[in-house]
Amino acid sequence: MAETEVAQVRFGIVGCANIARKVARAINLASNSILHAIASRSIDKAKRFASDNGLDPRVKIYGSYDQLLDDPSVDAVYMPLPTSLHVHWAVMAAQKGKHVLIEKPTALDVGELDTILEACQSNGLQFMDGSMWLHHPRTVKMKEMLFDSKLLGDVNYIYSTSTTSASPEFLENDIRVKGNLDSLGALGDLGWYCLGAVLWAKNYQLPTVVTALPAVTTNSDGVIVSCSASIQYKEPSSSGATTNAIIHCSFLADTSMDLTITGSKGSLNLNDFIIPQRESSASFELTLGAKFVDLHIGWNVKPERVVVNCDELPQEGLMVEEFTRVVAGIRTTPGVLPDPKWPEISRKTQMLVDAVKKSVDLGCKPVYF
Repeated sequence: MAETEVAQVRFGIVGCANIARKVARAINLASNSILHAIASRSIDKAKRFASDNGLDPRVKIYGSYDQLLDDPSVDAVYMPLPTSLHVHWAVMAAQKGKHVLIEKPTALDVGELDTILEACQSNGLQFMDGSMWLHHPRTVKMKEMLFDSKLLGDVNYIYSTSTTSASPEFLENDIRVKGNLDSLGALGDLGWYCLGAVLWAKNYQLPTVVTALPAVTTNSDGVIVSCSASIQYKEPSSSGATTNAIIHCSFLADTSMDLTITGSKGSLNLNDFIIPQRESSASFELTLGAKFVDLHIGWNVKPERVVVNCDELPQEGLMVEEFTRVVAGIRTTPGVLPDPKWPEISRKTQMLVDAVKKSVDLGCKPVYF
């Protein structure tokens, strides 16, 4: 191994899911990390993954997850496993002293996630979920504007969607529609982003009430393939101000990744908030002080298109760099602790996923926080 690689965080990838291809690339693009090992339940599958993705011949290949976790050279693991397997393997990774970057949804429920977080915390390890969009510079720019009181004002409405038109083969065979593997279905896979965006826009304040909307679609296995929900915030003040949010996630609709945030003074809108349409730059529309002109035949302003470049690294690379920045600090500097922000974001998002699922199970009755 070259001397420049000694200080890098050495990753092991546990599971060769399709998303692992993207993160393997990100690990190697980031300046402070290197892919050290991959593991599958089958050595042949792991070898195919390495070959298909042109991995460095020095990357170790394991035919079981246990073998990778027992590798003392692995500092951190990325886990793109079925959600039902997260609690077992993430806890085991933490017990083996590995920092944990895990795909969303983080767990089947917040109880399972708490088990994972406790294992990481008790061993002084960083936890983060794979919500890549949070690390994009566009997201940072939007948040600066969102919490500038002179711009959007008080947020009172949020709308978010994450949909994709899945193939018949996907709807029949993919792990995300199998009750014993990923029982949260579209809610966990896609709704995670929508609910996370609502929390992000409210600075991670939990809502007052969550209600699944009627017309939830489930498959023969009882897994949600399409659903919507209402999330309501009532501010604890005499004004009784509210923020209302609507989210929609589905495996049955054309691709959408919409996010609209409306405040008392303006609005912010984009239609690719999870995966930007271009890797090197992304944009959003900002509209301030909009009014109708005389006779209501037009508007007095046009939306401003704000472009944010992402030249150095794609958002998944920035995610890896943030994760490994903390991990490297923990490894090399006495007294440095894991960043609690990322586990807190994951836990609150999981709480909202749980609330929507509970409301669905109750026949779309409200669930209060």
